[in-house]
Amino acid sequence: MVEVKGVSKLYGSKHVVENVSVQIGKGKITSFIGPNGAGKSTLLSMVSRLIDKDQGEVLIEGKEIGQWQSNDLAKKISILKQSNHINIRLTIRDLVGFGRFPYSQGRLTAEDKKYIDEAIQYMDLGDIQDKYLDELSGGQRQRAYLAMVLAQDTEYILLDEPLNNLDMKHSVQIMKVLRRLVNELGKTIVIVIHDINFASCHSDYIVALKNGRVVKEGTTDEIIDSAVLKEIYDMDIEIHNLNGNRICTYFT
Repeated sequence: MVEVKGVSKLYGSKHVVENVSVQIGKGKITSFIGPNGAGKSTLLSMVSRLIDKDQGEVLIEGKEIGQWQSNDLAKKISILKQSNHINIRLTIRDLVGFGRFPYSQGRLTAEDKKYIDEAIQYMDLGDIQDKYLDELSGGQRQRAYLAMVLAQDTEYILLDEPLNNLDMKHSVQIMKVLRRLVNELGKTIVIVIHDINFASCHSDYIVALKNGRVVKEGTTDEIIDSAVLKEIYDMDIEIHNLNGNRICTYFT
């Protein structure tokens, strides 16, 4: 389990995240939702130790994140940020191989190559795995980075807006893959996501942030509710039941 206790982050005198406490249950998809500037990405980065927290604790398996050795932490938790820029010229397969670095230290074994192959297949990249990243569309590149995270084979996977640059087909594909990782492999996934319908259809638990604070959290049914969503987004959102899913309409 990941436990966040009273975590805050300031930039200057402004709280970007303020006194946030949340528990992330194992074997579930937890979605962070909320308006721009709510602190979702900052919170995710503190949970992964990409940025330092100013106050509070983050516990992974009961151990404070600052006490983890970097290589051990990289075998336990992986993160994909919104912006990924690698200046050297790599193929998809080379990039995915980076996910094995905590295990291989750069010398890939047969087991490492098995994880790389599986991640490439999961992301439907087999036919273009030898293409260079600068030859790819935005969506193909995003799937390549996701494959790198999958190859890292961590129990906890943190994804910051992974549907960026993806068309509808590949967005659905990604969310189905995440569901399989939870259901079949027991992974724990935390995702920052703007599309509340994807959050509704694929999450087990939703944490809603606004102005750096948690304003609501609960099961999908508890959060995908017109009154709750109005409090989060300051707009009227209708909820429709479709094939057992709660679908939000907010275009008019």
